[in-house]
Amino acid sequence: MALVMLGVASVIDVWKREIHDYFWIVFGVIGFLLIFLSPDLISDLFTLGFSLIIVPIVIIMWRIGFFGGADAFALIALAVIAPMATFSETPITPFTTLSNAVILFVIPFIVNVLRNVIAQIKGENIFEGFEETTGRKIIAILMGYRAKNPKFGFSIEKTKKGKKKLNLKLHHAENQDFCTKPDTWITPGIPYLLLITGGFLIQLVYGDILLGQFLGL
Repeated sequence: MALVMLGVASVIDVWKREIHDYFWIVFGVIGFLLIFLSPDLISDLFTLGFSLIIVPIVIIMWRIGFFGGADAFALIALAVIAPMATFSETPITPFTTLSNAVILFVIPFIVNVLRNVIAQIKGENIFEGFEETTGRKIIAILMGYRAKNPKFGFSIEKTKKGKKKLNLKLHHAENQDFCTKPDTWITPGIPYLLLITGGFLIQLVYGDILLGQFLGL
């Protein structure tokens, strides 16, 4: 059921970039009720209680702006539906799906770098009109790219005293509108649910990447 929930949610997130809270409530309630059909109810309730220690952490991360509310609710619903689920012998924790997803978060940075390298190979001056230090340009190359027709991305540039400047501050994932201005530096609005889904799949087949490396497994 967890894979069905994440699969459907990922499609909706990519398609509409918005998932109603009722989606998570329905799956969470169903998952909780199914626990009472378990032949080992006490053990499963203990596992559920342990897995829910992730709740305050993801709520704090959501409020800070590291990801959206849908991502936080997905992790909470996942903790209810499939607490500590894995087919691997590698130890896992209530934070395994999240930590695996964080590792997968490196992929968008690699994609951004490749986009910018390809643009420069084509002869495009991606920093035309900007007066920035080399360090800030490197950060921008990692964070985003110059989009001719932005879609599902957030602007990381601003105009100050008539000059273009890079705006590399952290913005809340839910409090900023997508950029529609042509030829603008943006950071892509990554559907983090895809990374959560990937993190959960890794948890099922491998376990915890970070913990496995730490323990030498």
